[in-house]
Amino acid sequence: MLDVERRGPVAIVTLNRPEAMNALSKALRKALHDAMVALDEDPDVSVVVLTGAGEKAFTAGLDLKELGGDPDAMSAANDQDARSNPVRAVERCRKPVIGAINGVAITGGFELALACDVLIASENARFADTHARVGIMPGWGLSQKLSRLIGLYRAKELSLTGNFLDAHTAADWGLVNRVVPIAELLPTALKLAEDMASIPVETLSFYKGLIDEGYARSFREGLEIEHQRSSGHNREVTPERVEERRRQVMARGRSQ
Repeated sequence: MLDVERRGPVAIVTLNRPEAMNALSKALRKALHDAMVALDEDPDVSVVVLTGAGEKAFTAGLDLKELGGDPDAMSAANDQDARSNPVRAVERCRKPVIGAINGVAITGGFELALACDVLIASENARFADTHARVGIMPGWGLSQKLSRLIGLYRAKELSLTGNFLDAHTAADWGLVNRVVPIAELLPTALKLAEDMASIPVETLSFYKGLIDEGYARSFREGLEIEHQRSSGHNREVTPERVEERRRQVMARGRSQ
């Protein structure tokens, strides 16, 4: 149902229900929460790659068959508890999460993709917000995040039609970082994760938190947060540490 593989400081988390398009059942949502908490607390893990099993689906979102058979299950669409809300489970991870979008990301699956810090899409990837067509409203952030990422008019086009957005158009619209053939998806995501993991994990976590908290505020408030956080952090940095990091940066630049 959920696979976790370690490759040095990188963890690969795979939603593994390909027979159900990796739909987010109650059990899978709980397993994802538990895995993300464990990886967040693991000092040997610096970066997480989140993907789906197979080539058809990243995840089709909430398991509609499960929802249809349980009159109380619809509360999952608005559950803010990270044990049931996969978006919260991912967002609470202090370490970078790279979404390797292998196939369709639909409705709740679209919301889960947007919880990641970086998105690499295969040529098979497609995105769709079918909340309106299903007759429910998003409760995991899609209605607010999407317009901030791709613009108000494009977001309304997607959400008010339920139409699919192909991977290359998603890249053109700034929704994903890049598009690669399916065979190159995981290697590309892992290479990016390894680049990130070459930076100390405490630095990654600090910088990720700085970006996310500022982005959620106004620009002016974001600048104030940056000044406050960076002032406190930078006072603790010694000249010797700066010189050591400078040599590492220069060596890396010569090798690239």
